[in-house]
Amino acid sequence: MSWKAYEVIFRVRTPLHIGWSKVGNVQRTRPYVTGRSLWGALTMRLTRDRSQGPATDSKEYEQVGQKVHDNLAFTYFYPALKDGNNYRVEWPWEDEAAFRRRLLSSYQSTALTYPSQSSAEGTLHEVEFISPRTLDTGAQVFLKGYVFEKQGCSLQWQSACKWLQIGGERGYGWGNIEKIHIKQCTNGQLFGGKVIFESNGNNKPILRLDNDNAHLLAHTNTTHLPATGNIEPLVGREWRSYPGESVVFTDLYFTPGSSVQQKLRVSVEKFGIWVVQEASDGVE
Repeated sequence: MSWKAYEVIFRVRTPLHIGWSKVGNVQRTRPYVTGRSLWGALTMRLTRDRSQGPATDSKEYEQVGQKVHDNLAFTYFYPALKDGNNYRVEWPWEDEAAFRRRLLSSYQSTALTYPSQSSAEGTLHEVEFISPRTLDTGAQVFLKGYVFEKQGCSLQWQSACKWLQIGGERGYGWGNIEKIHIKQCTNGQLFGGKVIFESNGNNKPILRLDNDNAHLLAHTNTTHLPATGNIEPLVGREWRSYPGESVVFTDLYFTPGSSVQQKLRVSVEKFGIWVVQEASDGVE
């Protein structure tokens, strides 16, 4: 089964929090959008768009989510700034201090105890976010990534991408992103040639990293992968009898930004996770 790759650009309209870890009372954000986050936002939008009334049946979300798994795949999405007619990705590992200084901020809040006119004990917290505008020049921030569509896909995902709400703190209006454009990638070069897309028939999209000292651009399984970087477990809540019931541990993965010295061939699995298919010291 063949796949098509589409470059997708979103405008970040409100603060964006992609949950990562907690340090003290600070809820940290990932500096990119994971495939799981995009899958969840797209599943929610597609389910609500097709519903004739309020989409309150959790089984509808489960069914649509499985269709998204079967017919679409995603890269991770990274903050980008407009550069002429192009969108230049700001890779968080190239200069972490500069990235944080320009693109990450935080919001502090607490509950109040009105009789004593003070904050309620234990409620002070701080939530980190990707800013919708750069903190130094005020330039608009975008998200750049790719969606892979299987041949014969009937999901109206492109229209669903017009407006999405993604990540945490959505009840406060965070996570609103707006589609700028979706265009098919015909030359196979993703992220300016950092990754090569193979469009031939496979059950899952296949990508190649042909450059020496390349960086992983998604969480990647550690099996038979000689890489240098951080390793972390991926844990999330999944649907069982009702939404969010089960806390699921998937596996240990190299984090995005980890470097590899070998050329790689990977498949894009559920939630945009990469699984190594082939590693080579030489050029094929």
